[in-house]
Amino acid sequence: MGRDLLNGPMTTRNPYLTALATFTLAALSVATWWALGQDTTQHVDPSTGDASGPYGPVQVIACVVALVALVVIGTVLLPAWLAVLGVALPFTAAWSYQAAATDDSGLWAVGAVLVLLGTLVGGTIVAAVTRHLVRSRPGRRSGRTRHFRRFR
Repeated sequence: MGRDLLNGPMTTRNPYLTALATFTLAALSVATWWALGQDTTQHVDPSTGDASGPYGPVQVIACVVALVALVVIGTVLLPAWLAVLGVALPFTAAWSYQAAATDDSGLWAVGAVLVLLGTLVGGTIVAAVTRHLVRSRPGRRSGRTRHFRRFR
């Protein structure tokens, strides 16, 4: 059973809208990787010779912020478990596709497991906090929305 943010628990959920929202969430998750994960060059400090990368801090932070936003929006519109899976699985698949194409050692599979675990755990935490904030917002008593009286 879903939840309508304005009117409390919904008794029915349109399966077509749920599928559309889930597909959109998945597409935006993949788009996040393709937009922010393309710079995979190693950066070498000329003075020390230390290599860093392939992802820069700004790149990682922007990706995390985008994924958090997707999970928050997804959790408001969909069941939390579907929002988390709708972000984590497609993002990991997009990451894995690119990593497998550029890695000869086979270590991309280890990275894929770590990306999947990170997005699942992080997404679950974000979804739990989002659900808590939505349920405890002002104007709610015992899980029901306060009805507004008409002006006379």
